[in-house]
Amino acid sequence: MANGGIIGTDNDPVTTAAKVTQFTSSGTFTANPASTTVEWLVIAGGGGGGSVYSGGGGGGGYRNSYNSESSGGGASSETPSPITGGNPYPVVVGGGGAGGPRPPSPGYTGPNGTNGSDSSISGTGITTVTSTGGGGGGARGGPVSGANPGGSGGGGGDQTDPKGDGTANQGYDGGGGPVPPGNSRYSSSGGGGAGAVGQFPVAYPGPPADYQSHGGDGGAGLDSSVTGSPVGRAGGGGGGGSGAPTGGGQATDGGGACGTPGANAEAGDANTGGGGGGFGDGGWPTYTDGGNGGSGYVAISEAASFSASGVWNMDDVYTYVTDENW
Repeated sequence: MANGGIIGTDNDPVTTAAKVTQFTSSGTFTANPASTTVEWLVIAGGGGGGSVYSGGGGGGGYRNSYNSESSGGGASSETPSPITGGNPYPVVVGGGGAGGPRPPSPGYTGPNGTNGSDSSISGTGITTVTSTGGGGGGARGGPVSGANPGGSGGGGGDQTDPKGDGTANQGYDGGGGPVPPGNSRYSSSGGGGAGAVGQFPVAYPGPPADYQSHGGDGGAGLDSSVTGSPVGRAGGGGGGGSGAPTGGGQATDGGGACGTPGANAEAGDANTGGGGGGFGDGGWPTYTDGGNGGSGYVAISEAASFSASGVWNMDDVYTYVTDENW
């Protein structure tokens, strides 16, 4: 047999194409047998918006090692993770936090939203990658002073409610009191996002200034092209507004907005880690719950791989080596 001088059956190389595995709920990632490293995008669940004059929820923590793309909070891309080909790796996709429930009777106080849940990749031989759930939005006069910290921090409720802090290298702080002079004491700040801080409310021109204010916009998230076209995720939720025709704070990149005062706060989008919107000034009995945070998201990218074992045709080996594919 003319097979380059080798007697017996010769083998063909095994080439595995590059692929991206997406997780919109928890599951198990099994690496290709020849894979040695993976790149990933890990986004936690977004925080829920607060209730009653309340801030928007913070976007879920955002960690990224894909193709030199940025991580949250102004951080650079992280280092890809070494793995063992063929091994299973548990993946957890965090749920969004619940919006703060409306008060059971007329009043001007309510609870914060709850934090989103963490997302992670773990397993034998890999350093666990964990993104922190977004912080719940603050609420006026609630049992907790200030919005919750998280992957990105929740926005403060009302005039003096402190912001929630973001987690280093994952997300930004929410907006928070004291609100700058001239802005309404009844409006609230936006939650922080992976790409920007949450905003203070903005006074609407026209009397009475105390009661006319546009809720603070949620902080922007970040784009990733891990699945092809850029997709924005992990934006903060908009803060509740007060009386102004322009209504509540707006949101992007999966965050939930607050509609005109008295309208339902919007939830963060599923599988974006967006924060939920805070509730504005609508008066009893139009109070509603704050918006729920959006669930998280995980994507794992494997490069194309080439494996060779056994007995080989020497002519093929020469070709693979000269083509730098061996």
